[in-house]
Amino acid sequence: PGPPFTHQQTPRKMVYYGQTSCEQDTERYLDVVKYVFSSYKKEVPLVINTMGWVKGEGLLLLIDIIRLLSPSHIVQMDLCDWKAMALLTPEYVHLTPGLYTKGKQQAKRKRMRVAGAEHWSLPEGEGDASTPEYKLLYVHPEFPRAGVAGKARVHSSILRDMSILGYLGQLQSPDIGAVLPLHSLVPYQVPFNAVALRVIHTDVAPTNIMYAVNASWVGLCRIPDEIRCQSEGPVLLTQTPVCDCLGFGIVRGVDIDKKLYHVLTPVPPENLRLVNCLLLGNIAIPNCVLVGQQGVEGEIPYVTSDYNYNI
Repeated sequence: PGPPFTHQQTPRKMVYYGQTSCEQDTERYLDVVKYVFSSYKKEVPLVINTMGWVKGEGLLLLIDIIRLLSPSHIVQMDLCDWKAMALLTPEYVHLTPGLYTKGKQQAKRKRMRVAGAEHWSLPEGEGDASTPEYKLLYVHPEFPRAGVAGKARVHSSILRDMSILGYLGQLQSPDIGAVLPLHSLVPYQVPFNAVALRVIHTDVAPTNIMYAVNASWVGLCRIPDEIRCQSEGPVLLTQTPVCDCLGFGIVRGVDIDKKLYHVLTPVPPENLRLVNCLLLGNIAIPNCVLVGQQGVEGEIPYVTSDYNYNI
């Protein structure tokens, strides 16, 4: 079908994790996996594309995910001339501790004498967990430099930008013609008290929250709790929720006087009515969106070259 950005589809269930790597918050990552997997009804086969982080804690997290999802098959693709990773056999996963789950130690057999005869039995509490049942399919490429990490990171960032650009392409008219710059499109006006805000990847002081949200890429989400506004300012969440994400948008402006967010998004109005939470993560709007806009005179908003790299 080609690269992902060429055939985007609306997912059945989606959570906005907000970061390109889960190293900083593996616990929430597992919570997200559980939440999304809970909606799988098993009416069709499910293919799970795991991460390429398979060293150290990444391998332990992968073992947790295998235990959690109980797959029927595992396809393990090794790298050429790289033997650092063990084969993920059912026995290996059964015995090896994960990041949050315990491995089943090989049962120590205990000798017992009954009426002069010797019997072997498992100590109480051991032997309850059975070895996972799945087939391991091992693929070992023969061509050199397969899966070189440095190039993969650059490649993934380009594909990520292309996915965002492809998504924003839905804002354009289906008629063949000139591409409209984003600043010429009419945004939705969202009252402060209609949505809750949360910055996922870092702590932001409430006094600086609008600086962070302005000109940012946000997940348009739905939390089950009712939005309660105690003041005229923005509604801020103290914890990152694991909740449904209905799509994405750009906060292209904040009107402090009228207490409105201006949001550009291709999410249809019937779904936008369900949105009551904006999640801001560590995913940036591609640079070309900001520097390549047509019709901007003078300095480009939100772009600066006057930056001190010693800070």
